[in-house]
Amino acid sequence: MQWVSNLFKYHKIPLLFIVLSCGFYSAFAYDLARTDVTKLLTLYIVLFVFTSQLFKTSGFYFRLLVIASIAFRLCFIFSIPNLSQDFYRFIWDGQMIRIGFNPYLTTPDFQMELGILSGFPNQIELYNGMGELSASHFSNYPPLHQLFFVIGNLFPGKSILSSVIGMRLIIIAADIGTLYFGKKLLERLKLPSKHIFWYILNPFIIIELTGNLHFEGVMIFFLIWSLYLLRSGKWQWAAVIFACSISVKLIPLMFLPLFFWWFINKPKRNSVAKTLNQPVVKSEDAEPQKHQKGLLRLISFYGIVLATTLLLFLPFFSVEFVTNYSKTVGLWFGNFEFNASIYYLARAIGYGITGYNEIAIIGKVLPLIALLIILGLSFMRNNDSIPNLISSMLLAFTFYLFLSTTVHPWYIATLVIFSVFTNYKFPLIWSLVIVLSYMAYSNAENSENLWIVGVEYVIVFSVFIWELFYKKDSTKKANSKKLASS
Repeated sequence: MQWVSNLFKYHKIPLLFIVLSCGFYSAFAYDLARTDVTKLLTLYIVLFVFTSQLFKTSGFYFRLLVIASIAFRLCFIFSIPNLSQDFYRFIWDGQMIRIGFNPYLTTPDFQMELGILSGFPNQIELYNGMGELSASHFSNYPPLHQLFFVIGNLFPGKSILSSVIGMRLIIIAADIGTLYFGKKLLERLKLPSKHIFWYILNPFIIIELTGNLHFEGVMIFFLIWSLYLLRSGKWQWAAVIFACSISVKLIPLMFLPLFFWWFINKPKRNSVAKTLNQPVVKSEDAEPQKHQKGLLRLISFYGIVLATTLLLFLPFFSVEFVTNYSKTVGLWFGNFEFNASIYYLARAIGYGITGYNEIAIIGKVLPLIALLIILGLSFMRNNDSIPNLISSMLLAFTFYLFLSTTVHPWYIATLVIFSVFTNYKFPLIWSLVIVLSYMAYSNAENSENLWIVGVEYVIVFSVFIWELFYKKDSTKKANSKKLASS
């Protein structure tokens, strides 16, 4: 094909960066232990540099960058995740369902006490690999997430690697879907379509999702697809797909209040008047009627989301399931702590006052503050456009993470995709410095160095505050000067 020959003729330098990046991604995938912090940091930073140079030298040539994004992901295809052990539990849950057991009703510890199950390959290796923390708790992964575990386990072969490959192909397919709908949504919003590569080619996204096998990428695919459908006026289907996103990860649940003004404040469209180029006649009753119809659509949207979500949970539903699942989800707020920011400050204050860890209290107060912030963003910001809606989603999830007791690296993937559609770029900075959190694994106790955590958040908070307050002011001043000079 002509474009292939042109590719080698006119894009030699970006092709060189693609080849070099493939080499470094392969080293990351097959020759790295997470305890080797020096090598981890070196590979990670170099990959960010190569990606930056790829953007600069390629001129954002779309076909070339699509090829690069797929090639980089395929570098991990035969590797076992080396920065996270969650995949062992993924395979475990998938195998449990495959042989007819409900993963929400029994813990791996309890199951192992009962003995080895027939038709459950690698049961001992999976149990040992997932670690004590995962093995002692019920599954907290929503039903569609569980379905992908099952599909991954259906990949030919009975080894752990074959299951990893099966799930990895699902995540890669989801990223391709995000590329497709993300590009179309950017075009609908009249934003540069090349911005989608800030997500698709971000080394953090490639390593954490494809490499470490985290299904945030699948949740994001459904979320972006849903927003595209919403922008296209197909809000009923958007609700169904949004429920699918919730059924992969529960995170989108917190975004539901943000849709209030999208439906309530949407201007009434008079297609006939537009077609005839006639002005729309306004009456005194038009505004209340518009709000009533908007409220009805909002309730219908929520109803479809709720019904679809419950339908997906239905195969696993029981009273015991509700009890186990709610307890497991609640553990994240009151028992676990990792790479936190505001929580660590509150914890230090609690130690100073009482002399012991007050996570039981702080872990309940901080989510309430996050909820109040989300409600404030829902009702005090005019989220009647997709850019405004996504900006509010970004801010809502940002404050949620700032107030969380646990912030694993892959959590911020959602912020990275939101940054593609907004003026906020601090998630891209965070995707670079988040690698510092892995320095906790450099010692046998896996204990965090709070000075390193502090460096991470000083950088993130600094950029966030600048973008939230000062960047807007500087933009307004620049626009004022342009208007004055014109």
